[in-house]
Amino acid sequence: MHGNSPLQAPMKSTLGFDPRKIPWTQQPGDWPSLSAQQLSAERLKWVFDHPPQWTPELKREPSLGQRTPFAAAVLIPIVLRGLQGNNPHVLLTQRTKHLSSHAGQIAFPGGKVDAQDASPQHAALREAHEEVGLSPHLVEILGSLPTYVTGTAFHITPVIGLVSPTLTTTANPFEVEEIFEVPLAFLMNPENHRLHVFEREGVLRQWYSMPYLEPHPTDAGESTERFIWGATAGMIRNFYRFLLAANSL
Repeated sequence: MHGNSPLQAPMKSTLGFDPRKIPWTQQPGDWPSLSAQQLSAERLKWVFDHPPQWTPELKREPSLGQRTPFAAAVLIPIVLRGLQGNNPHVLLTQRTKHLSSHAGQIAFPGGKVDAQDASPQHAALREAHEEVGLSPHLVEILGSLPTYVTGTAFHITPVIGLVSPTLTTTANPFEVEEIFEVPLAFLMNPENHRLHVFEREGVLRQWYSMPYLEPHPTDAGESTERFIWGATAGMIRNFYRFLLAANSL
């Protein structure tokens, strides 16, 4: 299967092209989606308490030049929606268009690890509070995934946290244009993972995308495309592979 995701407005990445226009394929093979039971809060806690042997699929993007490496952390906030948290959603942000890096892209709350941060987990919670107003006391940290290195030299620690459905959010207008949620089941279904491969100036680049059509509850039939790609999609893909390994034992 291959093609392009539907376009609603021009989009340009720091690489100088619209990533939605790059043809995509799906990984061959029998890649199962994860069930509701495998995505339950109790199962996720168990997996992080008993992590499997596994290897991240994506570790490092091709470098975009000589840049000073920065330690960073993001929070992957799993909001326990539904009856007894049986419909978990992942909270994401749409970054504002004027930012110096990854402007206008979809991202997890997060940023650089500061000197005063006790750990990447502390940095992820601090940044989530600063960016979307998420109170740290509403987050139960489960653990972290291996570091993901972006082409812009950010060495990102993805921190997984369960979030109480009682949360309230407020976007920091300087950094965050919108806050939205995507069902975890959608992100943990490999049928929604599109692999793009693109050669530019002799450098072969590849990335995943996971376009999500967010329904508008007040407008029948209307939806907004949330084009999740790049580092954010890469960390989601690694999270899927981690949970798949744990549930294949």
